Amino acid sequence: MPLSFLTADRAFDEAAETALPFDDRDQWRRPYRPGPYRVGAAALLLLLASYVLFAGVIIATAGDPTAAGICGVVAVLVIAAAMRLLRMGTWVSARGLRHVGFFRTQTAPWDVVVTARTVQQPVRWLGLPRTVQGQALVLVRRDRRGEQTTLLTSHNGDFLGRTTAFDRASDSVEVWADEYRTQR
Repeated sequence: MPLSFLTADRAFDEAAETALPFDDRDQWRRPYRPGPYRVGAAALLLLLASYVLFAGVIIATAGDPTAAGICGVVAVLVIAAAMRLLRMGTWVSARGLRHVGFFRTQTAPWDVVVTARTVQQPVRWLGLPRTVQGQALVLVRRDRRGEQTTLLTSHNGDFLGRTTAFDRASDSVEVWADEYRTQR
């Protein structure tokens, strides 16, 4: 019984012709991995949600279903906040550029994108009001003259202390923007 998926018996030409599962350019993808601060904050929120759920089970066993229900709702809200925190960032596809924030998502089709470029400017440190000097990937749209949308910064939860990751991510978004703006 040959196990072709475990051996090198398959032809390389056959394997090269098939598209990889992540090669679908119509799907929304984040061109970088979430950073350690974002993942750590989401993990702490999920840990908090597990404590709240455990408290809800203890309260339900004690006989107060209303308080247990409130604990369940709070836990679901904390879990939803953690998942939304992980979803935040800049996403690209063949259809456009999407900036996902905590409360709002903005999508810009490629035909309204004028440019996406990296600039030196004061940026917010981990999304807090304090600003530091850093780099930002800004988006200039055709339908919003004079307005720049900040997509990524070198000091947000994904790239704080990871300058090479920021450079790779911003370069990749710029390449997507250049490639798809010229095709339209």
